Amino acid sequence: MPSNHFSDISLAGSVTVVPEKIRSIEADTELFGGNVRQIERLKKTLGLNERRIAEASVTALDLSQQAAESLLASHSLSAEALDGILFVTQTPDHSQPSNASLMHRKLGCASRCAALDVNLGCSGYVYALWLAFSLIANGSSSKILVCAGDTLSRMVHPKDRSVAALFGDAGSATLIEKRTGAGPSWFRLGSDGSGSEALIVPAGGARMPLSAETSVEQSDAEGNIRCLENLHMQGSEVFNFSIEVVPREIEALLAEANCPIDSVNFFVLHQANRYIVHSIGKRLKVDLKRCPIASFEAFGNVSSASIPGALAYELSECLLGEERQRLLLSGFGVGLSWASCLLDIEGMQSLRWELYSGGGD
Repeated sequence: MPSNHFSDISLAGSVTVVPEKIRSIEADTELFGGNVRQIERLKKTLGLNERRIAEASVTALDLSQQAAESLLASHSLSAEALDGILFVTQTPDHSQPSNASLMHRKLGCASRCAALDVNLGCSGYVYALWLAFSLIANGSSSKILVCAGDTLSRMVHPKDRSVAALFGDAGSATLIEKRTGAGPSWFRLGSDGSGSEALIVPAGGARMPLSAETSVEQSDAEGNIRCLENLHMQGSEVFNFSIEVVPREIEALLAEANCPIDSVNFFVLHQANRYIVHSIGKRLKVDLKRCPIASFEAFGNVSSASIPGALAYELSECLLGEERQRLLLSGFGVGLSWASCLLDIEGMQSLRWELYSGGGD
């Protein structure tokens, strides 16, 4: 599995953009058969509260475009200075061209700026950071824009209780740049394709094109309704993977970096839900106050944008301060795949979240 050590590369800034529209778990009373007690249990155990939902005309590209423009403005940086754009998404505007190419055009990047998409979900942000760090380390680039965003609320069936109240929409942009003196960083990544059906949208690709048959709704043993064009999640398999593989991989990364677990200020995990985040924290035997989860309660599970969203929503004050902070970022999900990194953050110039203002086209 890839495991890399870098230096003199920094996470300079990040902006996350969420839609203005909010849907609360209380609005899903009918979905749960009017069972108010069940909703209260879900709020208490999973942290289900609110999620952000994009309007039908708004895409992950639109959300991430605003994030990118806001980020570049904060750094007084022209898009022509970018050497590369990496766009993590599983809800692109088109099957082709890539979202990264469309972002390249929208921002007005130079022709020498490389642009490519990364087709990953919840692990994708850290995967893209690894790619960005690698491109800078090999000397080919000095500034890489990492965009990560999804509108997964459209991929779930509104009557599928296993996922309908879970996913929200968001877009983000993060600037990675070469900076002499930036602290060391370590990455560890992996995948297990045998679990590929644990999180899957069966129809819509070349293997199973959309048709009248793929839109037929079906009910499973638990009464969840979905069709082949919707996201299917095997909840127990995803949960077991999350609490068994992820803590082990995090511990292995810390061992490779010779980093005592107590020297990590925050463990910023993919915001799957409160129960999974806290279960991983307990497996690691760390104070759960060091495992942020409030962004999930405010935005929902926003897939590839969940880690930058968590950074912006909960940690902006301390990460924009002068004191160096050591972070462990870990994403995990569809694939199955996982990716973790250990970063020292110091001198970060921008970190915030914004409401979408309708600037995309």
